[in-house]
Amino acid sequence: MRLIRTLFVAATGALAAVGLASAAGEYRKPEDHRFSFDGPFSTFDRGAVQRGFYVFNQVCAACHSLEHLAIRHLGQPGGPFHDPAYPNPNDNPVVRAIAAEYIVEDGPDEYGDMFERPGRPADRFPSPYANEAQGRAANNGAYPPDLSIITRARHYGAPYIRSLMMGYGEEPPEGVTVGAGLYYNPYFPGGLIAMPPQFEDGLLTYNDGTEATVEQMANDVTEFLAWASDPHMEQRKRLGLMVLAYLVILCGLLFFTYRQIWSKVKH
Repeated sequence: MRLIRTLFVAATGALAAVGLASAAGEYRKPEDHRFSFDGPFSTFDRGAVQRGFYVFNQVCAACHSLEHLAIRHLGQPGGPFHDPAYPNPNDNPVVRAIAAEYIVEDGPDEYGDMFERPGRPADRFPSPYANEAQGRAANNGAYPPDLSIITRARHYGAPYIRSLMMGYGEEPPEGVTVGAGLYYNPYFPGGLIAMPPQFEDGLLTYNDGTEATVEQMANDVTEFLAWASDPHMEQRKRLGLMVLAYLVILCGLLFFTYRQIWSKVKH
């Protein structure tokens, strides 16, 4: 009897733990939003990706890295600053100017010392922190994730990132206590996130005259991060279209050959 009671208590505790974990992981489904890159034959909105890079560079790069991307990717075919006049993105003046804004650690020099220099297109985007411990110390123990594949790494992908950036400002539901250094965001699993609100209307000034509302900046930075997660998407889709066209032609030729061969055979 004692054994049965012990097993019952253990099972009840396990179910309660699962229930609490499930409740802690609850979050609101992201808003439906159609991006320019949705669909099998769609492409990125070049203007939105350029604006999104500006948002990332001015706001997100202070805490988040893009460790899987090199600066030259911005000037490759499909990139936001690709220019057919510069087949080699290392020669693209826009990309070179962007790279020069970064300070990169290099070395060792002839004396065995590390030194800093302006960035080059071949360099990867530098991390804002020297190591993870430094990143956690600067963010109340929370380490900002790398954003180079964030739209692929998160459930719901791009719509999740967009909704998350727009999801601040709501009052937490009854029973949810927002601790020090945390913020309520219903789109984040569990509802409590260490990242404070990043956008407010008029925070930035776009060069193309687009009004920098919270929604616009969220759309643009999501478009850029979607490109960063799949910078060769447009080339891949074009290749897929060519393969489909080839298969259609091949099927037609095979069918014609089949008819020619079997037309001489009595049935």
